[in-house]
Parts: sequence; structure tokens; C-alpha cells
Amino acid sequence: MPETVADTHESGVARIFAAIRLPVGDPFALAGLVIYAVFIVTAICAPYIAPYDPSEILYTADYDLASDLPPGAKGHLLGTTSLGRDIFSQIVWGARSALLVGFTAAFMVAFIGSIVGLLAGYFGGWVDAVLMRLADVAFGIPFLPFVIVISAFSEPSIWNTVIAMGLVLWRDTGRVIRSQVLSLRSRGYVEAARVVGSSDLKIILRHITPNILPLSFLYGSIAIGWAILTEASISFLGFGDPDAISWGFMLQDAFASQALARQAYYWFIPPGLAIILVVSAGFFISRGYENLLFPKLGR
Repeated sequence: MPETVADTHESGVARIFAAIRLPVGDPFALAGLVIYAVFIVTAICAPYIAPYDPSEILYTADYDLASDLPPGAKGHLLGTTSLGRDIFSQIVWGARSALLVGFTAAFMVAFIGSIVGLLAGYFGGWVDAVLMRLADVAFGIPFLPFVIVISAFSEPSIWNTVIAMGLVLWRDTGRVIRSQVLSLRSRGYVEAARVVGSSDLKIILRHITPNILPLSFLYGSIAIGWAILTEASISFLGFGDPDAISWGFMLQDAFASQALARQAYYWFIPPGLAIILVVSAGFFISRGYENLLFPKLGR
């Protein structure tokens, strides 16, 4: 039986709900969702969870600098840094910076890549040629040095990572979505929509976009991990916001203070584990979305 425009629209709406539906059936994806939930709650409740200000220099009851205290000493769950800052409080507040960068950058990557892929794939011709040449340029830009250059010419900020990802890392999303749109625009229901007088904008919004949203969600979930890892790398190299407490800043501070040489593992292992957990959670969720949206791949 031939597929009608209405039938395809309904299936497109179903794919939107499929993309939004949480992949709780996959054990890896469920683990990723639990990890995200824990860190999101931690970030939201940071003022109530952290016992100290993460930037505050603390002193003991004897008015000595509370520096290099081991975990559990004098009420410090994970110990203190060489400057007397509470490590547990920095971990808690660092979740805010990580998730802010991760979710904002992921939205920009998915949004820009989807728009570029839609326009290039649907209109073709010179529009496709221009946009894909821009993608080729983006593929030729080394990402980490690009972020460093942006930081050098602007005030250090966590938003440098977000802007850099939005300007460069849309390339993968745009290329994949373009190839999907090239296939979709030749389908019978799209031709039927043109025959009945639907405008290009209406066809894109009602019949093309619902079918590419799953890919946008998939690449967005992957971009969360990349953004958090990039922010940590930039902060570790000293190009991050010096006023923002992040896990990368903690690693850079520990490295500069030679925490490894002094065997202060309690200082640099917690932020390292936090980065690993959040980045891994993004890839776990993307795996779950792959199995949910493209079940044929599993078979």
C-alpha cells in the first residue's frame, strides 16, 4: 500500500517521541542516565551539599593554614589543597561548570549541524556546495589549538569552549544529516507534498525534520562528553577561566603544586574520576539511543 503524506507525518512524529524517549532498556544507557542524574542533582544542590566555598582559603582551629590535609581530617571529606581549599567542595561546584559547558555546547553542535544538514541536503546546488565547503574548512581546523587561539584573543572563559564547539564541531552532525536528507527528499511522500502545493519550509518542518531529529539527539549526546573533556583540557593547560572552579582547574592546580610527587592522590583522582564518569555517561546514552532508534543495527 503506498505511503501517504499523513501516514509519514505520523511516523515522523513517532520518531520525534522515540528520540526524546529515554533508552532505559539498555543497561549501559541506564547507567549513563543514573550518572547524569546524580551529577545534575549535585550541581543544582551545590550550595547545600558543599560544606565550604570552593575558593575559600581555610584555617585550622589553631589559626594555621589548613593545607594538604588528608581525607577525613578535621571534617574535610576529601582533604584540602596546598592552599587550604576543600577538595570535596570544589568537586561539587565543578559539576556546575562541567554540565553547563556540556549541555550548552551539545545544543549548539546539534542545532547548527542540523540546520546546515537540512539546508544542504534539501536545496542542493550552490547551497549544498557552499555549506559543504565550509564543513571541509571546519574539518581542517585543529580543535584544541583553535580554542587556545580564541582564548588568547579574548578574555578567558568557559564560554570559549562552547563557542569553539559551535563554530567547528557541527561538521560531523551536518555531514551525516545532509546524507539523510538527500535520501528523504526523494521519497514519495515528499513529492506528494510538493504536488499538493506545500512550501519548502512546510516540507522541511513537517516531513523532513522529524526524521532527522533522532540523529541530532544522538550527536548531541556525544557532544556533551566532548565538551566536558575539552573544557577540562583547556583549564588544565591554563587557558580556562581562572575565576571558575572546574574539574580541569583542579587538575591544573594539583599538577602545578606537584601533588603526584607528594603522593596527594586524594587531590587529583576525584576530579579525574568525575570527568571519566560524565564523559562515559554521554557515550553510554548515545549507545542506548542507537539501539532504540536504529534497532536493525543490533540485529
